[in-house]
Amino acid sequence: MSNNSKISFFDKYLTVWVIICMVIGIIISQYFPFVIEFLSKFEYAQISIPMAILIWIMIYPMMLKIDFNSIKRVKDNLRAIVLTWCVNWLIQPFSMYLISLIFFTIIYQTIMTADLATQYLIGAVLLGTAPCTAMVFVWSELTNGNPAYTLVQVATNDIIILFAYVPIVTYLLGISKIAIPYDTLILSVILFVVIPFIASIITRKYFINNKGVDYLENTFIPKFNNITTIGLLLTLIFIFSFQGNLILSNPQDIVLIAIPFAIQIFLVFTIAYLSAKVLKIPQNIAAPASMVGASNFFELAVAIAIALYGIGSPVALATTVGVLIEVPLMLLLVKIINNTKEWYNS
Repeated sequence: MSNNSKISFFDKYLTVWVIICMVIGIIISQYFPFVIEFLSKFEYAQISIPMAILIWIMIYPMMLKIDFNSIKRVKDNLRAIVLTWCVNWLIQPFSMYLISLIFFTIIYQTIMTADLATQYLIGAVLLGTAPCTAMVFVWSELTNGNPAYTLVQVATNDIIILFAYVPIVTYLLGISKIAIPYDTLILSVILFVVIPFIASIITRKYFINNKGVDYLENTFIPKFNNITTIGLLLTLIFIFSFQGNLILSNPQDIVLIAIPFAIQIFLVFTIAYLSAKVLKIPQNIAAPASMVGASNFFELAVAIAIALYGIGSPVALATTVGVLIEVPLMLLLVKIINNTKEWYNS
């Protein structure tokens, strides 16, 4: 099977779908504003109920794929696990913050208002503090990564998110003296991480005990594939319909946001990949270990940005740009890994 055949048609062209959703959303914002007004009525505690439902549709199936019992195998590749923990939680959030701070507040200061720069910085922090959960399985498969290690890596990162996300986000934004509704941030993590996390564990336990692992993984979970895809597309249309006026008034900002995000992706990957070689970690483990930090759990970042600042906020737009650029850049990293196997193993 060729590398390209291992990634679904939808995932491979995710950037195209994002652009299409952007166009549809902008059209809705300009010609059907009553749709936005109607959806805006369904909120509770500053959280959009329709958006929350769509995000649960995306996040729950992702959590469902993860066997948290795999954490017992963490000692099997301890060096790699420790490396990915260090990259994901001691390097990635801080490098994203620093790179974005330099671009948004210094390099872009003559072409971007201070308020927009601050809000884009917040979006960058929310995105950079959430390492990848779902797509890393795709990247691992495309690089012939060790599936058992990839599962352990994702499971442990999901556990760490429960405890580390809020403190790190609060600390980084505090450095720039950016006020953040702490209680809403905690509520968002509970809604979009803790609840799907617990629900997935309960669901897995029920089906394994009553139907078996084979039924769970090959029959039940695949039922969510199309639902998850539809949920993501509707979420993007939803976001861009609220972002229409902002995008039309600042179209260049999509590119300006993408530049530091792209630099961040390549920087984190390079640090992890070279460190794995120095530590003599096998390449089939180094590949997923390097790519989990380079990509992001953008569903969570988008959900929390919306909960904290609203669907039409520049913060939400910044996290959405992460969706726009991730797939093409990660596919480039896949190609780099596959083309450097001889060098890595030398």
